[in-house]
Amino acid sequence: MDKHFFLNEFPELKDKIQELKASDAHFKKLYEDYNETNHQVERIENGIEPADDHFLNELRMKRVKLKDELYQKVKGEK
Repeated sequence: MDKHFFLNEFPELKDKIQELKASDAHFKKLYEDYNETNHQVERIENGIEPADDHFLNELRMKRVKLKDELYQKVKGEK
């Protein structure tokens, strides 16, 4: 499975992401939520954790929403 960890998705923004994690508590919380949601999606997709398709799709949508919000913050759009 493809790893969707936020740093892997945007390696060119690594310095800015690290800076925001250290200086912005809200960004850090979003970042942690994103990575935990991603980890849960991967566990389900790999058959480690059982879940129905509806729940998995909800988690995927949550992951996309969190990624969008994080990206906007990194780019200074929010």
